[in-house]
Amino acid sequence: MTEVTHTGLVAIIGRPNVGKSTLLNRLVGQKISIVSRKAQTTRHRITGVLTEGAQQFVFVDTPGFQTHHRNALNATMNRTVSQVLQEVDVVMFLIEAGRFGPDDRKVMALLPEQAKVVLVLNKVDLEDDKARLLPFMQQMAAEYPFAEIVPVSAERGHNVDQLLRALGKYLPEGEPLFGEDDITDRSERFLAAEFLREKLFRLLGEELPYGMTVEIEKFEIEGNLRRIYAAIIVDKAGHKGIVIGRGGERLKRISSEARVELEKLFDGKVYLETWVKVKSGWADDERALKSLGYE
Repeated sequence: MTEVTHTGLVAIIGRPNVGKSTLLNRLVGQKISIVSRKAQTTRHRITGVLTEGAQQFVFVDTPGFQTHHRNALNATMNRTVSQVLQEVDVVMFLIEAGRFGPDDRKVMALLPEQAKVVLVLNKVDLEDDKARLLPFMQQMAAEYPFAEIVPVSAERGHNVDQLLRALGKYLPEGEPLFGEDDITDRSERFLAAEFLREKLFRLLGEELPYGMTVEIEKFEIEGNLRRIYAAIIVDKAGHKGIVIGRGGERLKRISSEARVELEKLFDGKVYLETWVKVKSGWADDERALKSLGYE
């Protein structure tokens, strides 16, 4: 085994829906951060760990910086982004290849002075005219003194090795922060809540009530079996029926699909019991946010 000699915290920042969580999962080699096409999918700071040779990358996935919504939940997510940027050794700033808009510029304004920033142009597989890529990279180089500019496809894994080589140049010397086989610092309880929340985002479609989260009320381990009891929190009584569906069919499907993914993640059997509770105004209540794990 190669001894780790360089370790660093690497922030992943960008506007909502630019592919931060997909990239984290790709870099770590396993799904630890939930993904959907909806904004606000990632609400917490998620840490992913990759140990390769003499280097250990500690990736910190952040919520998409919110510029259009104003409540306590969004303020908490934005505060998380700002705090992470002050703690890391390297910053990965994600934008979509060929696209740099006002929301991207607002995130770029958060970059701390003197930070080593690697610009990641994601979704290059969706760029029809690849000849446009070089002029766009030149345009972005004029916008900010990026340490590196690397085009990738997080979805397909294109050029991820080059991205790791670029990031590795800026890892400081230091002992590993995690074990060689660790992939995250998040608990199984936290991951269970996140995977269930992902299914809510994916299966509710446009009916999704944004004032919704998941609270794990009990998590028990019996040998290779995990018993998980989860409350789906909605903001309004009218949202309860949306989640449950006719005859409870929608909630059954959400729970079943979450259970299947959790069994893959935990490599063991999962008993998952879910129900829906109404907590009006939770997303704008600082005390409720802390009790639900939003710091």
